[in-house]
Amino acid sequence: MSTVVDDGRQSFRPSMLLYDTRYRSLTIQVVAAILIALGMSWLLWNVVQNLAAQGKDFSFGFLGQRAGYDINQQLIDYNSNSSHARAALVGILNTLLVAFLGCVLATILGVIAGVLRLSNNWLVARMMTVYVEGFRNVPLLLWIIAIFALMAEGMPQPRDFREGGDASMVLDSVAITNRGIYLPMPVWGPGSGVLLAVFAASLAAIWAFRRYAHKRQEATGEILPVLGVSLALFFLPAIVFYFILGGPVSLSYPELKGFNFGGGLHLRNSLIALWLALSLYTGAFIAEIVRGGILAISKGQSEAAFALGLRPRRTMSLVVLPQALRVIIPPLISQYLNLTKNSSLAIAVGYMDARATLGGITINQTGRELEGMFLLGLFYLVLSLLISGVMNIYNASIKLKER
Repeated sequence: MSTVVDDGRQSFRPSMLLYDTRYRSLTIQVVAAILIALGMSWLLWNVVQNLAAQGKDFSFGFLGQRAGYDINQQLIDYNSNSSHARAALVGILNTLLVAFLGCVLATILGVIAGVLRLSNNWLVARMMTVYVEGFRNVPLLLWIIAIFALMAEGMPQPRDFREGGDASMVLDSVAITNRGIYLPMPVWGPGSGVLLAVFAASLAAIWAFRRYAHKRQEATGEILPVLGVSLALFFLPAIVFYFILGGPVSLSYPELKGFNFGGGLHLRNSLIALWLALSLYTGAFIAEIVRGGILAISKGQSEAAFALGLRPRRTMSLVVLPQALRVIIPPLISQYLNLTKNSSLAIAVGYMDARATLGGITINQTGRELEGMFLLGLFYLVLSLLISGVMNIYNASIKLKER
């Protein structure tokens, strides 16, 4: 006698792709992907056909042609005989420079302003309110132009630094002029690579020690002198090896030569105006994000910390802010992305970023507007995805982890 066992399994049928909930969502996604791919293919084919009708083709060969224009702000070697690809790289590096500097300064300003806006001191809280509301409610472009005009019109001219002039250098090494700021520039000599390696090792040691101190504090409650040890690791090894190696790094100071300064590091007004405007503007939004994150933490957390004898500064740094980060980080990512994309306003003050080189002069000279804007959009897309990815990794690391 045989026994038939029904395990509830059914053979697959095509109709299950529509009527079975196990397959329906997958079917819809596949169909949507196919329709999107067909739509994009049609648009691309239409573009190619229209270009062909006008005697054009879709090619990136223009990147190898001679650029024929100068760029005033350069992080790598470049001249007018370089290719358009080199010019685009210079502009991209300039964009990355101002975006990085802006994110760092905006974060510092935003955290400070956000915390101080909750201060019990009436004057300090109102001053931070004026800063936040003032910068948030005025267009960024106006702040860029205003800061640029202030530096160009309000700062002394280089000739004022001559002997007997009205202006003088700060600490005999920094000149603030209407053409920019001139700073001492390091000159790397033999052995400087070893010194840089020592400095990098110091940074790694600081990170390791802070990580160890955090784990020890969570395990035992003991607070180690993190700030003092970090400062010692930051300065002492580099100073000791500097003298051991015989001073491999020297400084080139700016000097007045003719009608302008020579030597040193020149920070142009366009870079400073863009950097400060982006930082102050974005910092105002970050301040509100920080304030909202702090207010999201129960007041009982602070009261419990005070009851344990923690001072207000330690309560903020050890109890409130670590919990508020989980609320702060997601909207903070959006502000970093906005700052990076808002840097394209650099063209208003003549700062040669990716928008001005690849998306501006190169397009005008080659007539490759479609290819140029495609590459420019691709650059901003990749950069935004990288920033978002890195910040999301950090956000995941500070999430509450269930046991």
